[in-house]
Amino acid sequence: MGITFLWLSRSNKFSVPEIVLKTIWLFGTLAAFASSVTGYLLSLSADYDSNTVNWHMWMGIGVTLISFLLFLNPTVLKRKIVLILSVLLAVLITVTGHLGGTLTHGEGYLTGDAERDANEMVVAKNITDVQDAKLYDDLVQPLIQSRCYSCHGPKKQKGNLRMDNPQLIMKGGKNGKILLGGNADESEMVIRMLLPGSDKKHMPPRQKPQLTEKEIILLHWWVQQGADFNKKVKELQQDEKIKKVLLAMEATNSPAKNETLLIPAEPVQAADPKAIRALSAKGVMVLPVANGSNYLSVSFVASPMVTTEDLNLLAALQKQLVSLKIGNTNIGDSALVIIGKCSQLIFLQLNHTKVTDNGMAYLSALHKLRSLNITGTAVSSKGLFALQKLESLQSVYLYQSKVTTADWPGLKKVFPVTILDSGGYSLQNLKSDTVFLEADIID
Repeated sequence: MGITFLWLSRSNKFSVPEIVLKTIWLFGTLAAFASSVTGYLLSLSADYDSNTVNWHMWMGIGVTLISFLLFLNPTVLKRKIVLILSVLLAVLITVTGHLGGTLTHGEGYLTGDAERDANEMVVAKNITDVQDAKLYDDLVQPLIQSRCYSCHGPKKQKGNLRMDNPQLIMKGGKNGKILLGGNADESEMVIRMLLPGSDKKHMPPRQKPQLTEKEIILLHWWVQQGADFNKKVKELQQDEKIKKVLLAMEATNSPAKNETLLIPAEPVQAADPKAIRALSAKGVMVLPVANGSNYLSVSFVASPMVTTEDLNLLAALQKQLVSLKIGNTNIGDSALVIIGKCSQLIFLQLNHTKVTDNGMAYLSALHKLRSLNITGTAVSSKGLFALQKLESLQSVYLYQSKVTTADWPGLKKVFPVTILDSGGYSLQNLKSDTVFLEADIID
């Protein structure tokens, strides 16, 4: 306001009394000084990137000093100097505000990409044999990365805690160690995960994507088994509870043998960037399926609570969406109304959701669908019969669904060339735990 009035006063017609200007500059200077002091005190917590904090601090000091100079007596200063100082002050206020927003909300907050950096780098490995997987590298680390890095990663360290490598995790933060190997119930990381969501110490914070029950069980088991960073799953003791969780993860992530994600031959226009940014801001991963392609893969792996707004954003991508991983979320049959309109879908994961037979009919229009995962759902053979006209369907994952052994002959008759995977199988060990998807073109 002071800058605006100062510029208006250059014209006699809009001249502002000096006492008004001095009052504005006084309050502005005091506010800038108070902000600089509180900002400095906050920087001592070491919760934020030091480089950004330092720039923010010096910009704030600059705002305070120039405001004070203009308060002293702007009418005494030469007209040209006042103009220069006011322009410089406007620039400093803008830069300082932007840096403050970056510290508070993260980089890219203006475009809705504030936390995407941490999630974009998450490598969710396709596990073909969970017992042969490395517990930390393949199961635990991707969880910590998607849930913890935004506050405890390279760019921000709340509580002076970093969790982006094993040494830093074991070092702990300003309140001490967060892990006590072999004693999960007294480990701070586990304790905070189990606190009520309304508790201010609950982790992740309420506004962040939350851990699912199975993910909490996995992390608790990892800590209880010693919080080892090198052992494979099969090297650790397993009760029936964790065995079920591990099997579910294998069934969820295992692709059909030699399965590839295919791209439709017809070109498609680019998706609505606003919808992509809005989904990314919610922790949803939206990526092109191949270089130079407008077709998209969307994954809710880091955002289990799906809202009506999220589904409406998916609808905006229906022409470009070929792969959707929305398993382990809270969706039910109503979500399939929108998903069923994504006519380009080839790969769909609905595992461990609330979908039932009633919703399967909405998927009957997905004539390009090749792979469907309904592991851990209430879908039975009745629901699958609604998909019998999907001639492109190559594989359906049925582990822990409502499909029974008695249903098998009827399903094989309706789906003679479709691989119906019940989970009772033994897969080959591959050279790598990661399956690379090849982009082929289909007509």
